[in-house]
Amino acid sequence: MTPENSSLPLAGLRVLAVEQYGAGPFGTSYLADLGAEVVKIENHKDGGDVGRHVGPHFFGPEDSHFFQTFNRNKKSLTLDLKHPEGQAVFRRLVAGADAVLDNLRGDLPAKLGVHYAALCEANPRIVCAHLSAYGRSGSRASWPGYDYLMQAETGHMTVTGEPDGPPTRYGLSIVDLMTGLAAAFGLLAGVIRARETGIGTDIDTSLFDVALHNLNYPGAWYLNAGTVTGRTARSGHPSLVPSQLYRTQDGWLFIMCNKEKFWPLLANALGHPEWVDDPRLCDFAARLKHRGLVTELLDAALMEAPTQTWIDRLSGRVPVAPVFDVAQALDNPFVAERGGVVDYAYGDGRSARLLANPLRIEGVALPNRAAPGMGEHTDALLRDAGFDDAAIAKLRELGVIAEAHVSKHGSAHDAGHAAGP
Repeated sequence: MTPENSSLPLAGLRVLAVEQYGAGPFGTSYLADLGAEVVKIENHKDGGDVGRHVGPHFFGPEDSHFFQTFNRNKKSLTLDLKHPEGQAVFRRLVAGADAVLDNLRGDLPAKLGVHYAALCEANPRIVCAHLSAYGRSGSRASWPGYDYLMQAETGHMTVTGEPDGPPTRYGLSIVDLMTGLAAAFGLLAGVIRARETGIGTDIDTSLFDVALHNLNYPGAWYLNAGTVTGRTARSGHPSLVPSQLYRTQDGWLFIMCNKEKFWPLLANALGHPEWVDDPRLCDFAARLKHRGLVTELLDAALMEAPTQTWIDRLSGRVPVAPVFDVAQALDNPFVAERGGVVDYAYGDGRSARLLANPLRIEGVALPNRAAPGMGEHTDALLRDAGFDDAAIAKLRELGVIAEAHVSKHGSAHDAGHAAGP
């Protein structure tokens, strides 16, 4: 444990991450940001984590912006788990770890020996968190799957977008991100129990299960009342009005009067106190019945001034927000006030500018190391696990681990990286 990590809440936790792409790495990024030692296990024969190669923007070869987003503050060890010697090395590493997280296809953890039954002899306290597309059991265990497929099959696309438009996915990979968090949450729960009992376990989640769980209250409405929630114009709430987009003189404003107390405040701020007692508008039930009228009235009032005028007038009194594009969202002064963007350092003077972890810990600065080069920590981690130089050389000769990535500029950490952003 490094001294700078000792005050972080997950200092002393070691996680082996057999992960790639988005969902798994996003979950373990929370662990790494909070001080856990997260060791990425990358199969060099497959090019390592596929996220290293996801464009269109790169800092250098095998160092995409996409990869940096999900893998800062981690370590990287190359290892071929398909090789018997690779599995033996993995078991040695497990002996000194608290948990393993994988986001493999559901049938692969057993084949590659990364589940509890295969690892408990090496470490009976090991917790194995599995994140797959459809789960490790059942008819779809061997199916590949991705975020957008889950949005389609679990109903999300039929509650997103305009009523007269095609089924619509979210603009972000929300299912991936939430499933990564679910896996990390399950892993920590397992570790807490293992530290109390001395016995580890397997913990499963899947993209499909999380997407289905996220149906939440519309799911309960169907299961208990037979109601099939559909799409509402202008991204409106299915039952609370006003809670949607409204037009201004120069754009859009999202207003959310999700408590009755906000409607009188909004009506008076817009210069229409008569709306408060209008029987068509006086409460949620009335406004839901007359949603079209509410939209017409609010559009007419709000189009008398630009968005910023209404933001200045309503903010802090009525829940409102402007509709920003990505650039406007990140250039928002409030983002700077909250420390929402951080420079993650490579260690050679360059940095990757990324979004900060949303958790804040009073008096503690979270680490800000850029994502590792592929296999950057292989030798050091193997030595820590008891392998001497001869054994490491033999593993490299067998192709179980990769050659060190050393560039003409010197260190393995610098290998393959172009100039910073």
